[in-house]
Amino acid sequence: MKEKILVVDDEEDYLNLLRLILLPEGFEVETAVDGEEALEKLEKFNPSLLILDVNLPKINGYELCKKIREEKRFAKLPIIMLTVRSKEEEEAFGLEIGCDDYITKPFEPTALVARVNAVLRRTKRKKGGA
Repeated sequence: MKEKILVVDDEEDYLNLLRLILLPEGFEVETAVDGEEALEKLEKFNPSLLILDVNLPKINGYELCKKIREEKRFAKLPIIMLTVRSKEEEEAFGLEIGCDDYITKPFEPTALVARVNAVLRRTKRKKGGA
């Protein structure tokens, strides 16, 4: 079964780039351009992982991450923040509020795929009890 990834970014170029990187790796990819659309797509798409930008219209990435962690159904959904915000304090804040990894733009495609796979492996082990 293909792992499903929901990518949330308000920049169409990044959405297209992430699709180009993730689809050949065997992932099913859905996208959203703002926090509200992301919440709607979470319900319909039921992703295995969320890649989330911080600078989003309507609901920013930090707020969206908090909302997701508060919802019982999605509380354990792995979240990778992918953002231009590179300050150490911002990365620490993202990790404190519940994201599983924090990647700054620009990024190397191979490193992104490796981190996506690592987060998915970790969360599967947690679910399986190993």
